[in-house]
Amino acid sequence: MTQPDLSVRIGKLYLENPVLVASGTFGYGSEYGHFVDISLLGGIVTKTLTPEPWPGNPPPRAAETAAGMLNSIGLQNVGVEAFIREKMPYLRTLDTAIIVNVGGGPLEEFVYVTERLADCEGIDALEINMSCPNVSGGLDFSTDPRRAAQLIGTLRRVTSLPIIAKLTPNITDITEIATHVEEAGADAISAINTIRGMAIDISTRRPKLGAIMGGLSGPAIKPVAIAAVYQVAKRVRIPVIGIGGISSAEDALEFMIAGATAVQIGTANFVEPRTGATVVDGLAAWCTASDVPAIREVIGRMELPS
Repeated sequence: MTQPDLSVRIGKLYLENPVLVASGTFGYGSEYGHFVDISLLGGIVTKTLTPEPWPGNPPPRAAETAAGMLNSIGLQNVGVEAFIREKMPYLRTLDTAIIVNVGGGPLEEFVYVTERLADCEGIDALEINMSCPNVSGGLDFSTDPRRAAQLIGTLRRVTSLPIIAKLTPNITDITEIATHVEEAGADAISAINTIRGMAIDISTRRPKLGAIMGGLSGPAIKPVAIAAVYQVAKRVRIPVIGIGGISSAEDALEFMIAGATAVQIGTANFVEPRTGATVVDGLAAWCTASDVPAIREVIGRMELPS
């Protein structure tokens, strides 16, 4: 039996299949290498990197919700220099696409990290974390169209690597930001980052997160994420990567039918580290059962009500 073609392209980035693992949920890859064959994934997106090591937010940093989780990790990371020195040697051994997530506070920090990674062997693309709700100013670049375009345009001038802009749903119209980053030179858009939320322990009357508020992820946000992907995909010509509550091939297919070229598995990795590989297998099985020779044929093929 002929195997279906699961390959997709994100600009000039080629992926063997459309299933990635989301930033912040898969560490730097080595943390999961003992649990899953990473080569089965289309790619991995590393934890966000900042210029210097960053300790993150005060604990507690995570709280389970009825249909997902809240987190306020606060971009804890080893810093770009330690990443290049200590993490990249392992990442270069992996037979999958390596996408590095770039963060920062002011524009200059994003530029510094991007410049340091621009010529680093083994990196296939950069995802720009311009939408984290868990750090001070983390949403500044993804809620102001002018600043969003300034950030992506500046980074476009310092690297030839594909740039993926990660956008927030915490805004009135995500498509306005999407069109601005496309015009500024983004090669793709990731949608969505987490939704701002909070939870309270009624026995202590204290917030369950040390930072009070955090980012809601998991199945609870899937309908919001699919709607965002659908809206963005209709407005831009560049690929969209869907994120939010994906834990099965059926979930991934919803995003792709809505317009996503690829998807990212996030919170589900904490429940079952092999979720990404399972989703890949499920997509292949669905294509075979549905007589679809290539997964690309379902992208954006939603049938509208008559």
